[in-house]
Amino acid sequence: MTRILLVASGDLRESANIQCWPAQEAMERKLTAVLAGMGHELVRAHPVKPQGHGFIASQREGMDVFAALDPDAPLIVAEAVWQYSHHVLPGLTTHRGPILTLANWSGEWPGLVGLLNLNGSLTKAGVAYSSLWSENFDDAFFLGKLDEWLDTGAIAHDTSHVRPYDGGGLSPADSALVAEIAADLRGRKTILGVFDEGCMGMYNAIIPDELLIPLGVFKERLSQSALYHAARQVSDADAAAAFDWMIERGMTFHFGSDPATDLTEAQVIDQCRMYIAAVRLADQFGCEAIGIQYQQGLKDLLPASDLVEGMLNNDERPPVARADGSVIRDGQAIVHFNEVDECAALDGVLTNRLHRALGQPVENTLHDLRWGGPDLSGSRDDFVWVFEISGAAPPAHHPGGWAGSESFRQPPMFFPAGGGTLKGIARAGEIVWSRIFVEGGRLNMDIGRGQAVELPPEEIARRSQGTTPEWPIMNAVLAGVTRDQMMARHKANHIHVVYATSAAEADRAMHARAALARDLGIAVSLCGVS
Repeated sequence: MTRILLVASGDLRESANIQCWPAQEAMERKLTAVLAGMGHELVRAHPVKPQGHGFIASQREGMDVFAALDPDAPLIVAEAVWQYSHHVLPGLTTHRGPILTLANWSGEWPGLVGLLNLNGSLTKAGVAYSSLWSENFDDAFFLGKLDEWLDTGAIAHDTSHVRPYDGGGLSPADSALVAEIAADLRGRKTILGVFDEGCMGMYNAIIPDELLIPLGVFKERLSQSALYHAARQVSDADAAAAFDWMIERGMTFHFGSDPATDLTEAQVIDQCRMYIAAVRLADQFGCEAIGIQYQQGLKDLLPASDLVEGMLNNDERPPVARADGSVIRDGQAIVHFNEVDECAALDGVLTNRLHRALGQPVENTLHDLRWGGPDLSGSRDDFVWVFEISGAAPPAHHPGGWAGSESFRQPPMFFPAGGGTLKGIARAGEIVWSRIFVEGGRLNMDIGRGQAVELPPEEIARRSQGTTPEWPIMNAVLAGVTRDQMMARHKANHIHVVYATSAAEADRAMHARAALARDLGIAVSLCGVS
């Protein structure tokens, strides 16, 4: 019998750890029984706490847990929830035994999201690991791969959908355009405004400066305290004008009376202050893109930044004026990278520049790979992903734009100060998806094609209620990539998406962005497409 250690990384917010613990506990029971049936003992490496959960809840705690472990023992990091990777990453960097990251295939809590973030962080850190996922821990795929890890200490997944991009697929005109954009970046350079680096332990989302400098991309390291101060200086009249602008365009706000659990107009007005402050700071520092961490730095001071982020990423947005009355970037999105994900920042800048030059929609966003499965209504017979970012998508992604968007209070366990989301169900259309990530000390990009698909109302409701109903969803089908191939290959919790006006234009935009990234020195792989 082999003794296998189990660790579980959790949230920094105790309210989330306590509320999500039953799902984690149920998963661990199933996994323990499965391994016992295979002749192995699964042993928790740290106890369940008196607070009512068994998660590692800080970086220091994680270091102390790993310091007491046998560094050569086989180890499973099991996740049914969103977790902060830096809680366990230090210990995993020096663990010598085989490491398996494992999650339950469920949309209830973002366990798959936590798994993928940890995988991306381990990849960036150069730590060897295997990964596995299952809905009930009794399917042939899971049991076969688990047995493979138990026998060999590693799992080989099918990644035959991935091939290196060789620079083909472009017209002479598009090749010239790509060269022009790359030369402008290297020559004139650009700035990413980072409001406090390193959101929620996402080590994978931080790009070292030395990898950005050759591209002509530099960081302006800004403080969320500066954003807070600037938001407090925004006048009541300016904040109300931004709110009224959204109301006039048909956006729905679901208000209540109790700010502890309901969305209130006062919370949204403060979010409008933050939006105006963010636009003005981007202008002041010359930032082409900005990212707001929010968790943890602002969560106790201001309502959620999510509504702000969706507003920024839309060409059609409330106007913001300078002191002289001129409007800042009128009619143009200001690229925002949610959760200060710098990989998404770089991708967003490339996408915005390229799509504007191609005459394609520029509104882009990241989503979490939250979950996915068949359409239980029977309207489709393919695998449909639920892409669901934790609060806001650009209104241009929703049918009807602003009028097809709505705002709910963010869940109190994550957002004590409240604030509204920018929710919608993504409209049907052709998409290009991508992810920039760090591996082997260099920048890499995976890029592919797909469709955002329309589903019947009852299926949309099932998916929304099965995850976090306050948050926006894109129901997506990825071309040439299975569920397990995507999970095996993807090096992040986030996936970057943008629309195109047709399949042909999406193919063109995909190849052009691949060529642009390659010109800038990024190692590009096409996924599921040729």
